[in-house]
Amino acid sequence: MSTPISRSGRFAAGPDAAVQRYSESISFDWRLYPQDIAGSIAHATMLAKTGIITRRERDRIIKGLQIILREIARGQFRWKMELEDVHMNIESALTRRVPAAAKLHTGRSRNDQVATDLRLWVRDQSAALDKGLKNLQQSLLKLAARAKRRGSRDFLPIPGYTHLQRAQPVLAAHHLLAYVEMLARDRSRFRDAVQRANVCPLGAGALAGSSLPLDRRMTARLLEFREPMANSMDAVSDRDFVAEFLFVAALAGIHLSRLAEDLILWSSAEFAFIRIGDSHTTGSSLMPQKKNPDVAELGRGKSGRLIGNLTTLLTMLKGLPMTYNRDLQEDKPPLFDSAGTLRSTLEVFAGMLDATCFNPEACLRAVQDPNLLATELADHLVKRGLPFRKAHHLVGAAVQLAEQQDKTLLDLTRGEWKKVHPGLTDAARILRLDNALETRNRLFGAPGPRQVEAQLQRWKKLLRRVSGE
Repeated sequence: MSTPISRSGRFAAGPDAAVQRYSESISFDWRLYPQDIAGSIAHATMLAKTGIITRRERDRIIKGLQIILREIARGQFRWKMELEDVHMNIESALTRRVPAAAKLHTGRSRNDQVATDLRLWVRDQSAALDKGLKNLQQSLLKLAARAKRRGSRDFLPIPGYTHLQRAQPVLAAHHLLAYVEMLARDRSRFRDAVQRANVCPLGAGALAGSSLPLDRRMTARLLEFREPMANSMDAVSDRDFVAEFLFVAALAGIHLSRLAEDLILWSSAEFAFIRIGDSHTTGSSLMPQKKNPDVAELGRGKSGRLIGNLTTLLTMLKGLPMTYNRDLQEDKPPLFDSAGTLRSTLEVFAGMLDATCFNPEACLRAVQDPNLLATELADHLVKRGLPFRKAHHLVGAAVQLAEQQDKTLLDLTRGEWKKVHPGLTDAARILRLDNALETRNRLFGAPGPRQVEAQLQRWKKLLRRVSGE
């Protein structure tokens, strides 16, 4: 077995086989190959510009790296566990083909190399996840636009809930638009996190820079970083950007879990507000009638992985002294897992929403509950000059009176309303769903039909603008 490049002349023997298996990272960090090759091309370009290598050596190194990049993309490259990681595998293959590649590591350590690769990878993944989040927003908008009363252009009302108890009527589209807003914040957080990640560690070396005449600003510019990192020790040891990426991914996962919970409840026989298509549900191995919302349940469950990955990284980081420690190798499995988990969840959730439709009849039955409009009665008394606390108490007494007689609020007589308060004798008029929704047109952000339509159009324009369409 060949001695790994990373084993210098300092060692009389190679590592134990069990140690090699324990310490290798190629089984997961091979994913960094595009970023590693891009960083090496930038580094070689800088070395030639500063006269450390010749232009001819630069050209041969770059050509060799481009060939390796194509081989990896086609699945023709053989990764070797004994070479430990993606960096050594690529460098070893390049050096065998291009002797001048032995100079490529000049002025560079694996410490600043992996930190650079990771920042490039996080930047690329953030862009991919932004696209996935936007696609899910568009699916939510399409479902919101379809949430209409049967045979009508009117938006479909449903009960809004607090404490999972019926509270006040809203529009189904308004409910879905709340998730569009959440995902917009997730996208903003990813973009904001990238701004802090987009600085270049190359040139920091192992921890103390280099005595060679490196041009750190050039490599930063070639890799489209904003600037080089200002402190060489921070450059190789910082993983704040990984923690921030994992936090944003975990919070996005929590938002998806909340959406999943709503869809699971709504698709149950007890609610029956929606039907999820056969393409995104499963059956039971025992009960032939079952149609289970497995995609939503898996998304709800995978949010735990995203939270766990964040906790893993934070726990690993908390006890590390400056600067680089091998513990930092363990930043990659949770990072790679979170990116992949969130990306796949966004994809299948968008498909699930596209395959979902509302059941207008069930929604309308649920929203006819007169108690949903109890607050409208209190507001009516407030308009007549009563303090809200007094109005709230009086309407609560009316609800209690109806319950004692096994009635709804609509069943109370005019005389009974008058005993509660003379200002409530026209309660039947106030307890009309369409009237209540119409009053919400006056308040920005409320679930009135015109407000909801305006928000739908606003989001359609925003997403088109972001896409450059």
